[in-house]
Amino acid sequence: MATLPVKTPTGRYEIIIQRGILDDISAQVDITCPHVVVTNTTLAGLYQTKLKTALPQATWVVLPDGERYKTLDTLRSVYPQFLAAGLDRSGVVIAFGGGVIIDLAGFAAATFMRGVRFVPVPTSLLAMVDASVGGKVGVDLPEGKNLVGAFKQPERVLIDPNVLQTLPEAEYQNGMAEVIKHHLIANFGVPLSVFMQDLEQAIAQAVQVKVNIVEQDPFERGIRMYLNLGHTFAHAIEQVSQYRIPHGRAVGVGLRLAAELSFQEGWCHRNLVDQVTGWVRDAGLPTHLNGLDAHHLYAAMFRDKKKTANTLRFVLLKDIGQPVIVEGVDKSSVIQVWETLHDAAVSSTRTKP
Repeated sequence: MATLPVKTPTGRYEIIIQRGILDDISAQVDITCPHVVVTNTTLAGLYQTKLKTALPQATWVVLPDGERYKTLDTLRSVYPQFLAAGLDRSGVVIAFGGGVIIDLAGFAAATFMRGVRFVPVPTSLLAMVDASVGGKVGVDLPEGKNLVGAFKQPERVLIDPNVLQTLPEAEYQNGMAEVIKHHLIANFGVPLSVFMQDLEQAIAQAVQVKVNIVEQDPFERGIRMYLNLGHTFAHAIEQVSQYRIPHGRAVGVGLRLAAELSFQEGWCHRNLVDQVTGWVRDAGLPTHLNGLDAHHLYAAMFRDKKKTANTLRFVLLKDIGQPVIVEGVDKSSVIQVWETLHDAAVSSTRTKP
């Protein structure tokens, strides 16, 4: 078990990482007030019976599964269900799901009655180490990812590594993209294969990397931008592919492209690109993609919320644990990196530790 305190501009909360905590969820959430569980159809089929026993008075809001449903239309369908549940400003929204559910339910909690309490219970590795931490919530627009959103700090975060036993292998691999990103930003100090041998400890250390950053920069004015490593590329891939390519796979490719651009711009040596490519491949993630036009991808970058005026902002790497924020990269350089997407596709599989 690990309990990680997080300081925010409005107070503090705890991230509790404990196997089996889902069995004791009623002791972790205020069930004396109206409470709503927001989840998706897939997870409801796996866990609704179990959680209804633990939370017998909860109202359930079950949404379609997938990034393509993280929209204003889906969000609009949630508010009437909150009203029907009798949710008021003393109430609690429990987001039981991956990044999509946590983002959407968190934004609903941030905006319903100008804010109700929010408890994320992440069910994917990606959500455990990234989406559930830091308070960013929101939905997508057709023009781009996460373009409507807010900051909503949770009351607490409950992480039960046992739920990863029902996670499909592809979803586990998606989460590894964010673990690799955290290693590139902060350097875990050991090989990734060794780091992942103790899953509960690995989750705690990866989460701590993000906690350390968001405590210093809660509203992304400075070093929190480091957490966008690979994401300027990844969000363009997701948007141009109409979200057929999942976030984690897009991030895996984005990390490789960020390393390529770092080398191309003179920030790092070629061996760092090879290391990043190897880690992404060993995690079972793609390092290349076919069928996406480099110029369409470049245009999509300018619909990303991380740009400033007419300038793209990239997080690049000097070395492992040495990120740098760079603006003003020439279009030709970015296009050249995008065109490396069309190399022969490389991927592999791995077994969960």
